Amino acid sequence: MENGDGSKQGRVTCGSWIRRPENVNLVVLARSRLRDSCPALLEIFSFDPKTTSLSSSPLSTYVLEHVEGDPVAITVHPGGDDIICSFTNGGCKLFELYGGESSMKLLAKELPSLQGVGPQKCLAFSVDGSKFAAGGVDGHLRILEWPGLRIILDEPGAHKSVLDMDFSLDSEFLASTSTDGSARIWKTEDGVPLTTLTRNSDEKIELCRFSKAATKPFLFCTVQKGDKSVTAVWDISTWNRIGHKKLLRKPAALMSISLDGKYLSLGSKDGEMCVVEVKKMEIYHYSKRLHLGTCIGSLEFCPSERVVLTTSDEWGARVTKLTVPADWKEWQIYMLLLGFFLVSAVAFYIFFENSDSFWKFPLGRDQPARSKFKTI
Repeated sequence: MENGDGSKQGRVTCGSWIRRPENVNLVVLARSRLRDSCPALLEIFSFDPKTTSLSSSPLSTYVLEHVEGDPVAITVHPGGDDIICSFTNGGCKLFELYGGESSMKLLAKELPSLQGVGPQKCLAFSVDGSKFAAGGVDGHLRILEWPGLRIILDEPGAHKSVLDMDFSLDSEFLASTSTDGSARIWKTEDGVPLTTLTRNSDEKIELCRFSKAATKPFLFCTVQKGDKSVTAVWDISTWNRIGHKKLLRKPAALMSISLDGKYLSLGSKDGEMCVVEVKKMEIYHYSKRLHLGTCIGSLEFCPSERVVLTTSDEWGARVTKLTVPADWKEWQIYMLLLGFFLVSAVAFYIFFENSDSFWKFPLGRDQPARSKFKTI
């Protein structure tokens, strides 16, 4: 889905996947206001995994109020029912999604804890959905319980300006980065600052994502040193930097990681994207002209398919099927287990037919199944 030159709708500012309980993936897109001809919008689209495309028309459209301004960032609760969007005029609003595909609607609700707090650049739910974090352009960082909205952390001076943030797999930590190049780690249970990641004086830590594989407790960060950009890795048990690798070879605008933790993606400021296999830290997919000449505004893996959603002001929303090795499907695993069972059953039957029966005790010295060799 792209913005053409003759589009009568505003530009796509951000987007995200929606994982529904019935194992259906939807996409929510936020559009800016187009002068006075079209208001800012939230649109819900269905996704077809066979054609790797979004529906031509939205399942549901919500018209945003003019006083709110344009959407800045958007995030979706892991349960798939709650959507939070931040706006240029300050503050965030909650949208509840209900109904089936034929009658899907968005219901707006106010968030008292996040009203009038200024533009929020970063929004994120924890992996288990129990916590929500918002990082402001003014450097104010907030962590709230969800859905109770009890304030865990309310730190006005967390950063100069929040650039990126992410929750760990167990929802125990929150990593946040700043426009001044610093990165901090917070304990989400009580909001206590745990540590600040070490860096050289000429380095800037920009983007951050925790690994989503339980056996690999790492934190990935993009580090900019002059015109050189690398992806560095920190061990979250010691918070020591253990290595780095040059992947995208240009400044990254966004970073994302798949839900199973197998793949890491980087989107550049001129519209290119690469997907890295985490185990080997090697590039498995590269899209050179995905959003040609435009900074990628949103980058997110599909919850259940090897597909990536990207958005930009110029080219709108695009879904890209990744050229990575195919994953085992659930039915393929069951068929493999069934095959192992059948082979075992056949092998047992052959062994049984060609061996002495357990219940036929020996009756004499001359037995048909008796070995011709004496026991030594």
